[in-house]
Amino acid sequence: MVRTTPVEDPGDLFSRLPEAAPYAWVRRGEGLVAWGEAVRLTVPPGPRRFEWARDRLSGLFGEAHVDDDVTAPGSGPVAFGSFTFDPDARGSLLVVPETILARRDGRAWLTTVGEGRLDAVTPLRDPGRIRYGDGSLTAPEWQHAVARAVRRIRSGLLEKTVLARDLTAVAERAIDVRLLLTRLAARYPDCYTFSCAGLVGATPELLVRRTGETLESLVLAGTIARGTGRADDMARGAALFASEKDRHEHACAVASVREALDPLCAELKIPEDPELLVLANVQHLASPVTGRLPAGTSVLDVVEAMHPTAAVGGTPTGEALGVIRDLEGMDRAGYAGPVGWIDARGDGEWGIALRCAQIEGSRARLFAGCGIMGDSDPASELAEAQAKLRVMQYALEG
Repeated sequence: MVRTTPVEDPGDLFSRLPEAAPYAWVRRGEGLVAWGEAVRLTVPPGPRRFEWARDRLSGLFGEAHVDDDVTAPGSGPVAFGSFTFDPDARGSLLVVPETILARRDGRAWLTTVGEGRLDAVTPLRDPGRIRYGDGSLTAPEWQHAVARAVRRIRSGLLEKTVLARDLTAVAERAIDVRLLLTRLAARYPDCYTFSCAGLVGATPELLVRRTGETLESLVLAGTIARGTGRADDMARGAALFASEKDRHEHACAVASVREALDPLCAELKIPEDPELLVLANVQHLASPVTGRLPAGTSVLDVVEAMHPTAAVGGTPTGEALGVIRDLEGMDRAGYAGPVGWIDARGDGEWGIALRCAQIEGSRARLFAGCGIMGDSDPASELAEAQAKLRVMQYALEG
């Protein structure tokens, strides 16, 4: 039994969350937050995992008795999901929360599954002092991996790969996910602040939004740190646009998205030149994508076609993934995998899980990655990775 009713504007969505295992997908104050678990589905690993997820959810939602007075994307039953980067890795899951609170386009609503769940909202808790340690590779070891990847690219094996780096963090006390969400949303309002089964972050990269037959995506590739002031910012942005390495990296990412979406879309529009996306810590080359989908196409169909993009995998995909497995030295888990939500109509929003951490009690595993090209410099790539890791360091420390 699923019931969706309009409600008054709830204000800050995160302020309504109980502490235990919250779910979230919010940008500029709009989106969905949720808590409780009516259904948890463990997605079997393998090449057909998205198909399995789509069919299993279709059957589950089809059996539900839905009373929806809103009928908007994100109303009625909704599943939050996180898929591992590697299709053969375990850990992909879908969760239908018991209670979902949403705000979008001037409307707000509450969805309950069964009798819903109204947990007490407690004050946010600071995790205390944070101690950091190396993840799978030390900084010098990671730079060595970048140098090896560059040699393979220069040999002609591939055009681009993406190497990720992890960092461990241990707090004095259990980490309150709500505090991380609140800090991330305030600092990075243009990103999609998300939480799903302990995977928490603020990603700038919208993999796909499906609203009826309309598709939207945002391709990001090519990065430079923010400057010390307006003039420095503008100079860095100009340098990013002029960078042959970054423009080529972006072109590879756009080409991979076009290749994935062309067979799905009746119409597809991608601008000839990228624009500049300025975030609190970095600037990116960005290309907004729009398209029209055939009736009956689920957002998960699009996610399946697009993952992994060149922005998080590389070009060509097969060779790039082989280099990642050889050199990265770690399991990415949900990092750089799809994360988001889907409703019973097949509408939904999914991003790439970037600028994120996996939280478990008082421990966190932080992730960042960099696109590696033939002219990449290991020291510069390490600096870029550290700039990206600071997103979650800020969320933990304030």
